[in-house]
Amino acid sequence: MNHSRTIAGLPSNVWILTIAQALILSVSSLVVFVGGLVGTQLAPVENLATLPVASIVVGTALAIPPVTLLMNTIGRRRSFFIMISYSIAVAFLAGYSILLSNFYLFCFSTFLFGGTYSCVMQFRFASMESVDEALIPKAASMVLVGGIAAAFLGPEIAVFGKDLLKVEFAGSFIMLSGLFVVAMLFLLGFRNPVIREEKAESPQRPLKAIFQQRIFWVALLSATIGYAVMSFIMTATPVHMHVMEGHSLAHTKWVIQSHIIAMFLPSLITAWIIRKLGIPLMMMIGLVAYLACIAIAFLGHHLLNYWVSLVLLGIGWNFLFIGGTTLLPQAYRAGERFKVQAVNDFVIFGTQAVASLSAGWFIFAVGWQVLLLINLPFIFLLMVVILKWNSRTTEPAISKT
Repeated sequence: MNHSRTIAGLPSNVWILTIAQALILSVSSLVVFVGGLVGTQLAPVENLATLPVASIVVGTALAIPPVTLLMNTIGRRRSFFIMISYSIAVAFLAGYSILLSNFYLFCFSTFLFGGTYSCVMQFRFASMESVDEALIPKAASMVLVGGIAAAFLGPEIAVFGKDLLKVEFAGSFIMLSGLFVVAMLFLLGFRNPVIREEKAESPQRPLKAIFQQRIFWVALLSATIGYAVMSFIMTATPVHMHVMEGHSLAHTKWVIQSHIIAMFLPSLITAWIIRKLGIPLMMMIGLVAYLACIAIAFLGHHLLNYWVSLVLLGIGWNFLFIGGTTLLPQAYRAGERFKVQAVNDFVIFGTQAVASLSAGWFIFAVGWQVLLLINLPFIFLLMVVILKWNSRTTEPAISKT
């Protein structure tokens, strides 16, 4: 736990990570917004149009083990600086690949951005480690609030930098590197959290023992299914809206921005929701939002259908992801955190990678409505898991000392 200066009841670490997340997470909203559009222009076949978006997810899944190992070895602070320096170089590579009109080099650069995203995903754990146990939901939620600003920054620099260089969107990634530099300056104030060590009689358990806890699987499945469903629908939306249904780039940008805002804006109140309703009910509300999203998107291709459904998709993701993230520390001791966090995020983003990779094929091969319906079995599965877990005796929290 970090005993540094507090602001509004939270250590400065949490606020620094929130600002840095807003700046660095812009890479995600930027790639989601323009990845499919650049792919449509450069891809040799239309089914590969969403490959740049899928590549960042695949890269994230593969980068999680080495990034987590790096943080376990040299600490979070030094790892953050190394990964941001790396990200600046990747942003220049992405812009250069567009200038060359090289589709596969562009996909490789978005794949490398997976390292950036896996680093940002560690911010929520660093935030939770910086506070007392009672403040964990608030710390996890607050860092994700940074995504609200990222929802604006990514698409806005995409549009602002679109014609900055001779090839569309090449300048957008050069501007992205500037956001990374600013984030690095803010992180100068970050200090590694001081983690209380386990007592000698509490050795680290093998992963098999951790996997036997029901609470671990509820946390993992909530975040995994939440992320996979969100990514599957979100990745296909810009292509279906702009390319297949002819909606304007401005309208497509508005829908994607609104979606990303809806992903992170509820973070302002999720800690309160957890206190009032509890995590299981919050996650069930998230699943109901997913069902409403699919129903509204299924009924029509008007702008309002896309907007409402993508907003609901963002809200559902927030409740499921924060619910799973908040539950996860109850399944491990402090000394086990890095290996459990690595497994958790690898499964989440590995599954999301499959969802993103398949979205491009599904949207062209079977259409929008079938793509939506494919998500229903996974939503109902998670409902059953949560209800079954919540109906049984609650497992005792893991002793931290």
